[in-house]
Amino acid sequence: MKKSVTKELTLPELRNAEGKLREELFRLRFQHHTGQLGSTAKIRTARRGLAQVLTRIRAFELGDVGGAQGGKEIEG
Repeated sequence: MKKSVTKELTLPELRNAEGKLREELFRLRFQHHTGQLGSTAKIRTARRGLAQVLTRIRAFELGDVGGAQGGKEIEG
């Protein structure tokens, strides 16, 4: 899932996307172990998509809805 797409989703939509991505990752791993998966790059793409969704969900939980990246700012 693209980063720009995840920024536009609401929290319930992100939770739904998380479930779908977890199912997709399970199916891909199963196909890989049974020898039916042609390209293992699909597993990597699914893992990264899931990580992006989980990161966005965590930003909602912390109240950082803007999702700005980076460290803490120190005023002084």
